[in-house]
Amino acid sequence: MARTTLVLHTRFPIGEVSPLIFGGFLEHLGRSIYTGVYDPDSAHADGDGLRQDVIEALRELEMTIVRYPGGNFVSGYHWRDGVGPKESRPTVRELAWQSIEPNTFGTDEFVKLCRQVGWQPMIAVNLGTGSPEEARDWVEYCNAPIGTRYADERATNGSAEPFGVPIWCLGNEMDGPWQLGHVPADQYAIRAQQAAKMMKDCDASIATVACGSSGSQMPTFLEWDRQVLEHLGDLADYVSLHRYVGNRDGNSADYLAISNSIDKQIEAVDACTRLVAEQRRASGRAWLCFDEWNVWYRARGQGGGRGTFAPPLLEERYNLEDALVVAMFLMSFIRHADCVKIANLAQLVNVIGPVMTRGDELFKQTIFHAFRMISRRKTGVSLRGAVLGPRYTSERYGEVACLDHAAMLDGDRAHVFAVNRSLDEDMRLSVELDRPIAKVVDAEILHAELRSENDFDAPDRVSPAPFDGWVVQGSAEAVLPPHSLTATTFALK
Repeated sequence: MARTTLVLHTRFPIGEVSPLIFGGFLEHLGRSIYTGVYDPDSAHADGDGLRQDVIEALRELEMTIVRYPGGNFVSGYHWRDGVGPKESRPTVRELAWQSIEPNTFGTDEFVKLCRQVGWQPMIAVNLGTGSPEEARDWVEYCNAPIGTRYADERATNGSAEPFGVPIWCLGNEMDGPWQLGHVPADQYAIRAQQAAKMMKDCDASIATVACGSSGSQMPTFLEWDRQVLEHLGDLADYVSLHRYVGNRDGNSADYLAISNSIDKQIEAVDACTRLVAEQRRASGRAWLCFDEWNVWYRARGQGGGRGTFAPPLLEERYNLEDALVVAMFLMSFIRHADCVKIANLAQLVNVIGPVMTRGDELFKQTIFHAFRMISRRKTGVSLRGAVLGPRYTSERYGEVACLDHAAMLDGDRAHVFAVNRSLDEDMRLSVELDRPIAKVVDAEILHAELRSENDFDAPDRVSPAPFDGWVVQGSAEAVLPPHSLTATTFALK
């Protein structure tokens, strides 16, 4: 049995972990909203049409912030279609996903949902087919006190008090040829600068997220980010990163090494933002907002909605190895707490989501449990860790330690997350800190057959269990089974 030692020291902090890295994403796509979070015909619906069974499940994830309404959808979305009396809202054919959009769920419904679940709302504006002025008007509708046109319209629609939406995305994936209104970097930068200026003039307290390149695989990667950040300057508080991954070749050892690539993407964009800040002699810099990320590779070629309402699109089913990769994303964000300040799992329900519905039923996918195990231990300062132990070389992502990890110091407690990415070998893991470990406060493990997944007939096939394998004697030692995730909170002396 291989031995691995994780060495941590409280004098080697990376930075305070932002609670906003535990966010989600809700788009008008497939069954994400309609028959997902919003279904007035469901037996579980409240008076606003919000599904309480779905909401109760999502509460368990303890998400802090949710981005809305897209995604590709937003580049053809005009927000005024989704406010006011529902009987007066237009039914339109939206072009991003080729679906029928009735607009019965819009800004007011989204904010109600956020308030009910305890999420901070985060809105992306239409800089594809929309105008900078339309984006400014949306800020007024959401955030201005009554006494002006759009604030008064919000009050007429039932909300006299401002919504106070604090973070606004300046469009979505505008470097992508698939995007409505796609333009080169210099043209997007002008459009985003115009929008951000007016939006902040309307509400100086808001923060903005500039569209970064939509993926490290894009020919625009980094050069797009540089041009956009140079032009926007202080008008960009964050820059976005997107990443979807998968095991297309069925090579699990390679797939479980993907954290190398996630780290590399973060570090490259971080270097770009620092470069621009130095060149501008700026006192601040743009932080990283990883506002779309997930495993997504099976449910891609579905041909769009073909002009139907709430079609079943992008309904990925997840297994254990996908859950381990979701944990690796979150651990990478924690390890980069000095620059990653927001992150949004895409998405929440049905569409590449941790929760699936069928009629009035639901089940929680494997990735649900990986996210929850880490998010419920979300507070603290990220610590640098030295890993001493066996390694292997993957085909695409290079050499990795068999242990993937993240650790946080939370007062007199330490949260330690560990993935044994070995496919067939137990790992004897020792955790050593400069402060003695007194005891285990709680620990849980996610482990099953690598390709096991949950479904409506077996909703708990892959689910976490209490882990009692730690032996504490100043340090802590346990045997971790292969392809497993362990989340532990230790009390320190």
